[in-house]
Amino acid sequence: MANYKSVGFEHVRITGGFWKKRQEINRDVTADAVYRRFQDTGRFAALACAWREGMPDRPHYFWDSDVAKWIEGAAYILEAGRDEELERRCDEAIADITAHQDETGYFNSYFLSVAPDARFTDREKHELYCAGHLIEAAVAYAHATDKDALLRAMIRYADYIYRVFYIERSAAFDAGGHPEIELALVRLYDATGERKYLELARHFLDQRGRSGRDGPIAPFANMRYDQSHRPLLEQETPEGHAVRALYIYSAMADIASRMDDPAYFQAASRLFEHIVARRMYITGATGSTHIGEAFTVDYHLPNRTAYAETCASIALALFARRMMETRADAVYADTVERVMYNGALAGVSLDGASFFYENPLEIDPAFADVNASTEEKQHMPIMQRKAVFDCSCCPPNIVRFIASIAQSFYTVSEADGTVFVHQYAQSTADLGIGRLTQETDYPADGRITLRIEGGIRRVALRIPLWCRTFTLSVPYKMTDDYVYMDVPESGEIVLDIPMEVQLIEANAAVQNNAWRVAVMRGPVVYCAEGIDNGEKLRSLSLVAGAAFTQEPCELFGLPVLRTRGLRRTGPMGLYARYHREYEEAEITLIPYYAFANRGESEMNVWLHILPSPI
Repeated sequence: MANYKSVGFEHVRITGGFWKKRQEINRDVTADAVYRRFQDTGRFAALACAWREGMPDRPHYFWDSDVAKWIEGAAYILEAGRDEELERRCDEAIADITAHQDETGYFNSYFLSVAPDARFTDREKHELYCAGHLIEAAVAYAHATDKDALLRAMIRYADYIYRVFYIERSAAFDAGGHPEIELALVRLYDATGERKYLELARHFLDQRGRSGRDGPIAPFANMRYDQSHRPLLEQETPEGHAVRALYIYSAMADIASRMDDPAYFQAASRLFEHIVARRMYITGATGSTHIGEAFTVDYHLPNRTAYAETCASIALALFARRMMETRADAVYADTVERVMYNGALAGVSLDGASFFYENPLEIDPAFADVNASTEEKQHMPIMQRKAVFDCSCCPPNIVRFIASIAQSFYTVSEADGTVFVHQYAQSTADLGIGRLTQETDYPADGRITLRIEGGIRRVALRIPLWCRTFTLSVPYKMTDDYVYMDVPESGEIVLDIPMEVQLIEANAAVQNNAWRVAVMRGPVVYCAEGIDNGEKLRSLSLVAGAAFTQEPCELFGLPVLRTRGLRRTGPMGLYARYHREYEEAEITLIPYYAFANRGESEMNVWLHILPSPI
């Protein structure tokens, strides 16, 4: 099995364009907004482990993971430039953690203050999940600041976990209910070279679906929920809680690459292919139901009730990025790109201060509460982003994802030194064997000029799945949607990918989208909002072959699209004889990630299509 080494985002400096602006908002607004909400809700105060019965802000068993993800995201921001206030906030939280870690190395603010006698007795209480996020934060913060207090503390904790779960087997369960520790242990192995952490990660994978002590997690009472229904190597389809699934699949890819394990590679590949072929929204979102935040069945991708959790989109990108380290196939980078510009980015407002947990593909305020006569309500996604949630995993995940977005830009083949360019953005990268600069306004424009210096001799550029034609300034050979070429003497390569507007149809098995199409411009999914198009978006129809105009929009960062379509007219009772009455209508489309930023409104990604004007 081939190996491709990822180039760390700290070696890539985004110098302009789309992601430069988003990273500035993330640094200046989002990181601060999440910090303040976590302060308000007691998440940071909980780290002092001083809560006692009767006090406000009772710690929750997953709060440590929220704070840890925020510290990790802050560390990524600090990699790009020191910030005394941001560093001070991190140091204060870290001081509380290290001061209250017990003598074994254990730390969990919930169990140390709320349930001190219940340590490692309930696999659903997220202890290993929180530990994993703390370990990832520790590695990131030490790398960014050279301060290793949290890293040393988390090494002690990892050693304790190794003893309890690998040597003694003294915990009440063998594999945690929510995967994450596996990813963190691989990362700790990468940072320290201590192989026991890699072996422990593998141990947790091998135990899932095999342990006789790991029963179903209430209230779901189904081992599929946390991917424990059968051994991981035997699983054929993605099942259960989408984030849990994608984290454990990511760990499988990690083990495949670090241990050169073809069995885990084949299993991870099988699951990845099933997701993108049958259980992924056009936005890169996954997990189509709020019941268990889970995958459902093939092609069940409802729009209005889509759960499509922000964290699940990010988790799919994490899985795809790890698969990029195992095989040179553009489907992985295409999936990362789909998530980057759609499913994940929709999870944060344009101003960076509020968030979606769920990301539906259709909204109609008239159907927000269809149970007016009952106290029990049908679950529907909210229509405006919020500053914080009771379960607030998504906001800090956005912080760390955007700050480290360049992690998926490059890999280098360990076999022959070929540099793979997976994502396009105005940036400069130090690849160890040379420097690569991208000059581009992608995705506003599809022209990319690459300037290559040093010892880089061969590069491979991804041609996106959505791209129908392209031009390249040097000779190339194409394999699995990568164009391979030798670096010319000038060191300059120009790739031009037209940013065409395309109509996309879904498989006929996706019943919600029959006779409907989505509009994409390059990698970006577009949607219609009532604020631009009036009421009853379902009365609108695009017309096949109609031209689109593109208008620059500073608010959205990418063009607004306009086209001439049709609107259904005429008197209409509840039911009526079919008639063909339409009037011309201008249809305005905006990037999907930008919906719900201008007030409450209808929204639709999938629009009706007519083959020709009436």
